[in-house]
Order: sequence, then structure tokens, then C-alpha cells
Amino acid sequence: MDLLQNSYFMLFLIITIGFLLGAIKIKGVSLGASAVIFVAMLFGHFGVVVSKDIENFGMMIFIFTIGMQAGPGFIEAFRSKGRDLILLTVILTGIIGICGLIMGFGMGYDKATISGLLAGAITSTPGLAAATEITNSPLASIAYGISYPFGVIGVIIFVKLIPKFIHTDIKALEEKLSKEENELYPLLENRIFRVENDNIINKSLAELKLRTMTGANIYRIRRDDEFDMPSPCATLELGDLIKVVGPKEALDQVAMIIGPEVSGELPLAEDYDQKTILLTNKKLIGKTIGSLDLWNNFHAIITHIGRCNVEIIPNSNIELHFSDKINIIAKKSDLKNVSVLFGNDEKALSETDFFPVAAGIVLGILFGKLNLGFGSGFSFSPGLIGGVLIIAIVLSSIGKTGPILWSMTDSANSLLKQLGLILFLAGIGTSAGQHIVSTFEEYGISLFLLGVALTLIPMILTTIIGYKFFKMNILYLLGAVTGAMTSTPGLAAVDTMTKSNVPTLAYATVYPIATVLFIILIQLLCGIL
Repeated sequence: MDLLQNSYFMLFLIITIGFLLGAIKIKGVSLGASAVIFVAMLFGHFGVVVSKDIENFGMMIFIFTIGMQAGPGFIEAFRSKGRDLILLTVILTGIIGICGLIMGFGMGYDKATISGLLAGAITSTPGLAAATEITNSPLASIAYGISYPFGVIGVIIFVKLIPKFIHTDIKALEEKLSKEENELYPLLENRIFRVENDNIINKSLAELKLRTMTGANIYRIRRDDEFDMPSPCATLELGDLIKVVGPKEALDQVAMIIGPEVSGELPLAEDYDQKTILLTNKKLIGKTIGSLDLWNNFHAIITHIGRCNVEIIPNSNIELHFSDKINIIAKKSDLKNVSVLFGNDEKALSETDFFPVAAGIVLGILFGKLNLGFGSGFSFSPGLIGGVLIIAIVLSSIGKTGPILWSMTDSANSLLKQLGLILFLAGIGTSAGQHIVSTFEEYGISLFLLGVALTLIPMILTTIIGYKFFKMNILYLLGAVTGAMTSTPGLAAVDTMTKSNVPTLAYATVYPIATVLFIILIQLLCGIL
């Protein structure tokens, strides 16, 4: 049959069947896109082959998008309070590395089998990509396929059982963490105050420095029946009404400085309007609010900024980010010009600029060619995977170079990552499928049981260390462990156990670090073994 000889037809047939299989849920668990590798292995066993070029193309796209997504979080993790989370990830990776050395020197397995088993045990597709590139052996993919199923299921079972074993009240933890989160990202409120403090009469807003003192922002003033905008030179008089936005504690301080809170509404002047504008003008990325001089240029002020589901009170030193939601008040005649300045183009959020992607991959390939010597005959090369990943992380952390914006929208990143992943899995799966039966007959049961141990041992030891020695909150710990295991299904299982977003935050901090560390670990193990 001619269609069976058509490589493109067979490629997309594998992907189609893979997605159908991946959508099947058993007890709420599904394989998702990862099912493509199992279908590909079956087809490979019967002689179907996907071009190596397609496999490498998919691998580079997938790894680059992983790096672009991980970059900002990777750098921020080292600056934030996530030091314990990072250290825990290093510990888990180290335990996996020790297991790999034991397998190599104590049990006599080759490096391709070891690296594939380790990657499958923690469901790390980037790790498998690194193992495949370094070993150039189908054994890595076969071992990955053997240990992967329990790598998915084992993490889910583990996170479900741990709170019961340590007798933890998840609801009580949620309440405690909710209070801490509200203190870190307080909700913004709007209140109206009457000026009654004699000490501030006839003082300008620039002199009062209310925002610096309290963290709140004045954005409307009413004097008698006249409405005014709070320019830096605007002064306050006895009886003025002002509308202020800020966290509750900040507004309580404003009442002490300005005067009592009053009820009612304080509308804008007729020639002013309020609007939320999207920042899509790439020329403004990285610029500070103060550098725009909005008051003198447009007679406009920013009341607050929405960014990543957090509301920010603006100041002149805050840098602008792509897709910021700018809440602005300006004259109706100037709003159009302000919108043009910021971009306000919703379509730009769904568009993809392929130049940064192509240029980044080129730089990654070149960087991967470097060979770093460490003496005693040991050298380390980033390789294709490491080079593309490291360059993507660096570029996305930089954010912008001249007119080039080293970032991607979430939708574009998600699409390209999924495309790269399924092409890569289809390629390595058909390659592995050619040898899977003979390998499983020789090693199958022993490799499967070894994969079970490689999934459970690092999680158990890391959880004990995190809980007993780091005194880590169990929700942080579950998020950290699933992130260190690069297990998205594991995180989904934790998510069903709690309404708190703490596990997700811990996972997001740990996952990119775990991805990078595991790729480095695979390269080191293959070099040693």
C-alpha cells in the first residue's frame, strides 16, 4: 500500500493515534502528548521510520521553547526566597546521579540504558533528548519507554499518599498560606478621603510624597464642583475630596495623613476618561514609567498596572513589561495618542516573531560546539541540546537587545513547544521501536523494576530531607518535588488536593532548574561512564 510508504502520512498518523490514546483517562490519569512515543515505538517495530532531520528539528524547537519559558524564572529563583527550593532540587538531582553511578559501576549497565531509565523515571523529555544525542543509541529511548509509565503514575500516587502518612491538615495550611500571600500581594482598594489635616493644606503632591510614604496613589481630586487631575504641582486645600487606590494598610495610613474617609462616588471630569491599555509597543519594553513623562506629554496618569495576575501601584522607576495592562486616566482627546504610544494591539499577543527563534537556535547550535576542558583528560561540551537550552535561557533573561525582543507570547510558546515535542517523540519512538522487542525480552522486567526504584527513591529521600531538616510546608514541598521530578501530571494531582496556588509557585520555581540540572547530569554521567 502506497500510503504506508509515505513518511509524512505515517508521521501524522502516529501523531493522530498518539493524541487519541493520550486523551484516554484512567482514574483521572492520562498520558497526554507523551503517548506519541509509545505509538511510534509500535510503528517502528513494524518498520516505519521517521526522518532523523524531522526528529532533530522537533528537538531543537522543543528545547528552545523550554529555555525561553524557563529563563526569567530561572534567574529570578536565585534572587528570590526560593533558596531552599533550589537546594532541594539539587539534592534530588544528586540522588538520581548517585543511583546512575551505582547502576553503571555496580550493576554493569551501559550509559545509554542508564540515561534513558533515569529520564523515564522522572519523565524528563529534555533529558531523553540529551541522552539520545550523546549516546546515539536506541537503547536510551527503549529504556525511557520502559520506565516512563511508572514515572507518570508513581509521582501521582506518591503526592496523594504523603499528606496522609505525615497526618497533615491541608485546609489549615491553606488558611495560613492565604494570609501570607495576601501580605505579599495585597489586593488594591479604592477609597475617597476629605482633606482636613491643617499640616498638609496648600502643599503640593510632590511635597507630600504620599505614594512614597504609604504605597497608595491619588488619581482624582474634587474641589467644590471642580474636578482636577493629581499633577505633581497640584495642591490640596481644606475640604478637597481625593480618590486613592492602594492596599488596605496603605489606605489606612492615608486616612491618618489626609483626613477621614467619606462615602459616595467621585466621577472624572467631563473631558477625562479612564481606560485599560495593553502594552504591546516593543520600543517601550524595559523603559521606566518616569521616562515616558506622561503628565507633561499627555496630561495623563497611570493608576495601577496589571501584571501576571498581580496589581502594581506605579512609580517612576518601575520598568514596563510586554503585555502589561496599564490602567490610565487622560483627557479624552489624548487617549487615542496614549493608546498608540503603548500599542494596545491585542493581535500582537497572539503573533509570533520567528526571527528571535531562528537567531536564538543558530546561536545555541554554535554555543553547543564549544568544548570546555577541566584537566585530567575530562572535557565538557554543551552539545546541541545544552547549547540551545542555555542560549534560550540567557536570551529570555536579557529580554531585549536593541529592537529585538527575546520573548514569546504564552500561546506562541505553547504551540511551538507542543509541535517540537510531538515531532521529536515520533522520531525517537520509531527509531527505538526497531529494537524494543529484543531488548525487552532480555532486560524488560528488571529494567521496569529498576525504573520503579528510580522514581520512588529520589522522591522519598528528598521529601524526608525537606520535611525533617528544611521544615518545609508540605504544599511547598509537594510542588517542589513534582517540579524536581519534572512531573506535570504530579502537579495536576496536587492541584486537586488544594485551592492554594503555593504548589504551582514552587513547581514553577523548581521545574526550569530541574530541567537544566538533569540535562547537565546526563552529560556528566555519560562522560564518566
